[in-house]
Amino acid sequence: MQVILMEKVVNLGGLGDIVKVKDGYARNFLIPQGKAKRATEANKKVFEERRAELEKAQAAALAAAQEIATKLEGMSVRIARKAGVDGRLFGSVGNADIAEAVTAQGVNVDKAAVRLPEGPFKQISENKVEIALHTDLIATITVSVVAE
Repeated sequence: MQVILMEKVVNLGGLGDIVKVKDGYARNFLIPQGKAKRATEANKKVFEERRAELEKAQAAALAAAQEIATKLEGMSVRIARKAGVDGRLFGSVGNADIAEAVTAQGVNVDKAAVRLPEGPFKQISENKVEIALHTDLIATITVSVVAE
């Protein structure tokens, strides 16, 4: 199915690109989230009329993300969990725990924005964690997992 992207989508394209994607991806994710519309002639005309407005909204979203990134850059978060003698945690520290700890420090972060490529932390350690605030902007924070 061909769709017009209404915003930049990672690994797919930028605002206004007409791309071919699998039907399920378009119907179940892109269109319901408002990230794309079907590439019909009527939708192409509507998009061209609204292009400036959409570009302005995208620029505003990037500016807001940059503002949050300046607050996050260099931030250190400490999360205490019960741990065994060998340093293993009873449980784990996932993206929801990290997002909650960052939000407690005054910067609102969604748990879906926290990237843990190697999975949740299961050891007492200090790690660098990436937070994807925008498709073009990633902030890095330090997460210290300590024993209670």
